[in-house]
Amino acid sequence: MGDVLFVIMRWLHFSSMAALIGGLLYGRLVMIPAIGSLSPEAGESLAGKAAGAYRPMVLAAVCGLIVSGTYNILTNPGHTVTYHMLLGVKLLLALHVFAVAFLITAPHNPRRARMMTGALISGLIVVAIAAYLRRIF
Repeated sequence: MGDVLFVIMRWLHFSSMAALIGGLLYGRLVMIPAIGSLSPEAGESLAGKAAGAYRPMVLAAVCGLIVSGTYNILTNPGHTVTYHMLLGVKLLLALHVFAVAFLITAPHNPRRARMMTGALISGLIVVAIAAYLRRIF
């Protein structure tokens, strides 16, 4: 049963991360430029509807990452100081991504594009740190 739970938690972590970072990537690189080509009223309407549709996915992804991440930390103890230092940086950047992901789904957010850029950069750094930690430790 332990192996099955491990695989489920790993899948949950990867799929939640892919949904969150993938949504930010799509929103920033596809939706924002497309919205910019519309009239201001139509663009604001579309941006608000897209943000509202993304909010439940953000909530589900963040919950999935918290549950599976907690499981991973608790079931994988005994690492070096360097590992824990990088894990701390990863968790702080992940909190930044979580907070911004909720903020960009708020209606009438004039800084949405800028916020998405920062969260996307932080999210990609989190993925890079995770890959490094998995490979080295």
